[in-house]
Amino acid sequence: MTLRTRKRIKMGITYFVCLVVLFITLFPIYWMFLVSMRNRVEIFDSKPKLYQTTFFTENYTKPFLEGVYGRYLWNSVIIATCNTVIVTGLAILATYSFSRFPIKGYHHLFFWTITNRMAPPAAFILPLYLLFNTIGKTIGIQMIDSRWGLILLYCVPNLPFAIWLLKGMIDAIPDALDEAALIDGAGMWQILWYIIIPTAKPGIAITAILTWIFSWNEYIFASILTSVNARTITTGLAGFVTVVGVEWGQMAAVSVVSLLPAIIFLGYIQKYIVAGLTFGAVKE
Repeated sequence: MTLRTRKRIKMGITYFVCLVVLFITLFPIYWMFLVSMRNRVEIFDSKPKLYQTTFFTENYTKPFLEGVYGRYLWNSVIIATCNTVIVTGLAILATYSFSRFPIKGYHHLFFWTITNRMAPPAAFILPLYLLFNTIGKTIGIQMIDSRWGLILLYCVPNLPFAIWLLKGMIDAIPDALDEAALIDGAGMWQILWYIIIPTAKPGIAITAILTWIFSWNEYIFASILTSVNARTITTGLAGFVTVVGVEWGQMAAVSVVSLLPAIIFLGYIQKYIVAGLTFGAVKE
């Protein structure tokens, strides 16, 4: 067997494994989309088909036009977007400080920040519930079951991740750029705005999109700290499970809709993903 033949066999096995993994990953999404197009009779058919020729629109119109899932969707959009803006802005400032103005023992402070991400979310539920309840009664602003409550709450797990992701990227920006700007008379904020942020744009983009997806998909905090006003679309899916049965068609339809924003954002900034993940991997 020649070397070229062995390489072709190895490449063929690699492609086959990739196709199997791709099928395992995408088939549940495809099946969910099929279920969202079917009525109750077709869903419980003893011989389900792998394709669909009809479209049962009520699965989509009833939850969003007649139900409350349109409001849940809007809540998720507002909460995820506002949290992403806050987290990304704070992460840029924090990593800029860590990278350019290190203080004694800052490594310990950076590690302590990361430990907040390592802790399981269940460890924060009770303390945060009591804290939000106390703050709400003290200042007279409702923190539980409110959008701003979740926006600030999601900073707890998302901000450490954003800082960790941006730290290596900003460290990879040469200090010579800062020094050249200082010689030209630029200040600290001008260096951050005109040099650091434009240079680290791919890393900032991937940080923002991952933060947005984490906020959009979060379930534990939203399920406990919201009930009606600030309920998100991910927690609203549990409402289809009732004592009289499960609305599989409508649940699948809402699940499909909840996937669309993430797919759109990922497709829009796909060019930044590879650059953002590899930016700062090697520092001269």
